[in-house]
Amino acid sequence: MEIPFEPTRSFCYHFSRYQALPEILGSPEVLSGSPFRLIDVLKPIIDKHLTPEQQSVTVRRAESEQQEPVRRIIKGFIRILAVRTGQLMPLGDGMFRLPTVDDISEEELEDAAFRDESMDATDTDGSIYAYSFPSLVNDSGPFPIKVGRTGSDVAARIQQQCRNAATFDNPVTLGHWQVKRVRFVESAVHGVLRSRGKWRENVPGNEWFDTTMREIESIITFIVNSPS
Repeated sequence: MEIPFEPTRSFCYHFSRYQALPEILGSPEVLSGSPFRLIDVLKPIIDKHLTPEQQSVTVRRAESEQQEPVRRIIKGFIRILAVRTGQLMPLGDGMFRLPTVDDISEEELEDAAFRDESMDATDTDGSIYAYSFPSLVNDSGPFPIKVGRTGSDVAARIQQQCRNAATFDNPVTLGHWQVKRVRFVESAVHGVLRSRGKWRENVPGNEWFDTTMREIESIITFIVNSPS
């Protein structure tokens, strides 16, 4: 959805996070997994949505009398959001790439997993599943994905969850993984995605994330292959 232009820092932030960054993540240069120069991918996106006049409008900096153009503010927000949310890995000199399984640290995993104090010695084997709806699926970038767990049949669990959903779509099962300590794995996946800023607020349930199957699979692979 197009974000209406306003000459404010708030617009620059929302445009960066909800318009520009998803388009960056869905661009062929980024999806290839190869290093890319962020400004080279960002500039055409800014040009597509904002006129030269809008880009040149100056906005006062926070807690300062200095003015800077909208274009520069957006570039700054993009660099900050890309790194803080973990959606892109900085390589230096303006170069970035998509994160891989090797970029998940033991510290990130432990911090994410052990936020859930409900995990205990009774944790059992089960399945982690991911599903969405046809109208939401996006093959070229992040989209809303529900990540949950079950100790029984995956298809039956998903249908049970969607029975009272206010949608005419049938859910699409995107993947499922049989794992040991299913509660631990689910909590770790949720925690890593939350720490990367992927959690969707203001939606029914708390297990929806703006992510990709590639990212989910990389996190699960890292977790199940890590020493217990």
